Amino acid sequence: MARSLRFLFGVTAYFFFFVTFVYLIGFMTNQLVPRSINVGPIAGTWQAVLINIGLIALFGIQHSIMARPAFKAALTRFWPQAIERSLYVMLTGVVLCLMYWFWRPIPGVLWSLEGDVIRTVIWAIAASGWGIVFISTFLISHFELFGLHQIWSDLRNRSLPALTFRQPLFYKLVRHPIYTGFLLAFWATPDMTYGHLLFAAGMTIYIIVGIRYEERDLKDNLGEVYKEYSRQVGMVIPGLGKNRD
Repeated sequence: MARSLRFLFGVTAYFFFFVTFVYLIGFMTNQLVPRSINVGPIAGTWQAVLINIGLIALFGIQHSIMARPAFKAALTRFWPQAIERSLYVMLTGVVLCLMYWFWRPIPGVLWSLEGDVIRTVIWAIAASGWGIVFISTFLISHFELFGLHQIWSDLRNRSLPALTFRQPLFYKLVRHPIYTGFLLAFWATPDMTYGHLLFAAGMTIYIIVGIRYEERDLKDNLGEVYKEYSRQVGMVIPGLGKNRD
């Protein structure tokens, strides 16, 4: 595949994912989108539960397996390494689109808070979660995280710099602020429906499981410096989840 085509694929993957990510905010908040976590085709309760669990599982499987070093090594035997991350980003967007299209709302409300002040506070917490996610991607390397750095280096026929350990801003408080932001965004809602609860719980389980594999990979790649970091800094909540080994 020519460098220009790889570059075009990478840019397309980035913007496709960016659109699906922005839609996720509307999906979670039931704002400005035609289908959301509480708005869409109605199915029987158990049918909706099974469909939605399957969609969450699909996201977790795709997101976790494609991030593992063994899978990357196997993939790059026949897929250009420069766009390995771009393929991951593209397929994540595809899985999100499947979730938006096939998600089935589940009737029933666990809580619905009244009062403008409390609702505004809750929405502000959710917004801060999305803000933490977005800012955290730039604190490490937004363009490398979403494959743009790789395709730009490939286009210029340059190699990527070696992976280095950094601890900017939120990373001084928690090891995985992106997950912290997602948890805030998923759980902070003034209107918790059963469908929203299922989504938030399912994605939380995915984060708990996925973070263990991510920690293992980081320790393998960064060595003792990351092990020491994990002893000093909490996992997703400041002070909690420090490694004791």
